[in-house]
Amino acid sequence: MSIAQSVNHQDRLLTININDGEIKNALPGVHVTPCFLDPDNGVWVIRARFDAGTTLPRHFHTGVVHFYTTAGSWHYIEYPEDVQTAGSYLFEPAGSIHTLSTPEGAEGFMIIEGANVNLNDDDSLMFIMDAGWIERTLLAVAQQTGQKMPRYIKPGAPVGFNDQ
Repeated sequence: MSIAQSVNHQDRLLTININDGEIKNALPGVHVTPCFLDPDNGVWVIRARFDAGTTLPRHFHTGVVHFYTTAGSWHYIEYPEDVQTAGSYLFEPAGSIHTLSTPEGAEGFMIIEGANVNLNDDDSLMFIMDAGWIERTLLAVAQQTGQKMPRYIKPGAPVGFNDQ
């Protein structure tokens, strides 16, 4: 058997266009375009737009995060000198605790492995976000508000799109 015969065949490329839609206010002030949601392996790739004045709950990640900022600026309250602007790439190791704040608004792409553990002011658990939670929440917000769920890539057997 040749190498080419053992490669996974695709009739079409698995590609989406982020301009085809987003879920507005998936969380207050946060608009999300899902790109790739894999609840089985805990990987989620999203584009997020943050309204000016948005601050997320203090949280940590159980896995690593890659965040590429495409517009605007944001920073972690714990690291005010490290403002992320268009073109910035941030690597977050698992377990780092931070609070995202965007006084002027921002947007970017995130590749997240594992869960996002959100904390109350007293360090008690607020809620946990992971790829499955994001998928369920986006679907629920879309349904409740009459928004169209954007197409995203969802692996499985076989790998395909969420709307197939």
